[in-house]
Amino acid sequence: MSGSPAMPLSRFTVLDLTRVRAGPTAVRQLADWGAKVIKIEPSGELVDATGSRRDGPDFQNLHRNKRSLTLDLKSPEGSDIFRKLVDRADVLVENYRPDVKTRLGIDYAALQKLNPRLVYASISGFGQTGPYRDRPGFDQIAQGMGGLMSITGLPGQGPVRVGIPVADLSAGIFCALGILVALLEREVSGKGQWVESSLLAAQIAMLDFQAARWLIAGEVPEQAGNDHPTSIPTGVFKTRDGHINIASAGDEIFRRLCRALDRPELADDPAYQTGAQRSKNRQALNAAIEAITNKRNSAEWIERFNKAGVPAGPIYAINEVFADPQVKHLGIAQSVEHPTLGRTELVGQAVSLSRTPSRLTTASPDLGEHTDAILRELGYGDNEIAGLRDRGVV
Repeated sequence: MSGSPAMPLSRFTVLDLTRVRAGPTAVRQLADWGAKVIKIEPSGELVDATGSRRDGPDFQNLHRNKRSLTLDLKSPEGSDIFRKLVDRADVLVENYRPDVKTRLGIDYAALQKLNPRLVYASISGFGQTGPYRDRPGFDQIAQGMGGLMSITGLPGQGPVRVGIPVADLSAGIFCALGILVALLEREVSGKGQWVESSLLAAQIAMLDFQAARWLIAGEVPEQAGNDHPTSIPTGVFKTRDGHINIASAGDEIFRRLCRALDRPELADDPAYQTGAQRSKNRQALNAAIEAITNKRNSAEWIERFNKAGVPAGPIYAINEVFADPQVKHLGIAQSVEHPTLGRTELVGQAVSLSRTPSRLTTASPDLGEHTDAILRELGYGDNEIAGLRDRGVV
């Protein structure tokens, strides 16, 4: 983009050895702010480890702003190319099992000797050490072990998974945060370090106040369905033409809600006067509110409640999300040109910077699309590259 300021991470080179979702999510955070990402892949893999095609929505959303190099890390020549890349890199992100990376000679202890400034980031299911370190990690397993499924869903329904891979995504975002902290620290010490994140740790961290209820107060949270577990009345309410969310936290907002419902006397009912009473009598209170909300359309209530200072909003299907005027204003759906798919919209970043915002500059790469260019940057000539290809190294 002509005249645009340099991207904030453009001085960093990142080697992406990750597969599936958590690792690619971490690297995407860096790539969207301009880091030079080299995605190192085995040749012949036309279907991603997530099961999606390279030209499918999932792969395209995960791997934009990256270059692809095919490389056989098990071959001596491939290992030599990899070491040359490591020597020049600032960051490496991987999600191999501990025994596999040690066998390949690409563990932190080995690569730190080669490049002491390297920030080496690992994402695993359960951690790099401990009794579960060798178990395969999967998002839903982490959701269950991390407690999330026990508090999701309707009371008595049994465990319910969340509709997105929240453990994967959280682990990736936490890992990216750790990488950025390590890069900042390197500016002082001159040394890299090992950054670790796991699906299990990330999922537990995302429990936040629900975890604190147990750790501090000794409470075991249970399923509360669409009701907020501690702020009542907050939840889903029927309207004449569908459902809406209403969030009423605290006595003052509850009084506003009652006035907006044309039932100010509800706020003075002894059964609902305090947060503790509203929690105790939540079912009766929700029923009283819903008896009123189902007499008007959703849009009418949303406008009425928000004007009264009561948080309320629609419950969208995904296509409706991206049609909303505020979502369009935020610009979180961003377009990028793909050589065969044409102009494609992807999900942008949820944080913006005033001078150096994230950018979607290139679509997700074809397998090995940049192999020749990257090898030339390492000093290989065309004949050498052709030989490497003939021998199956790249």
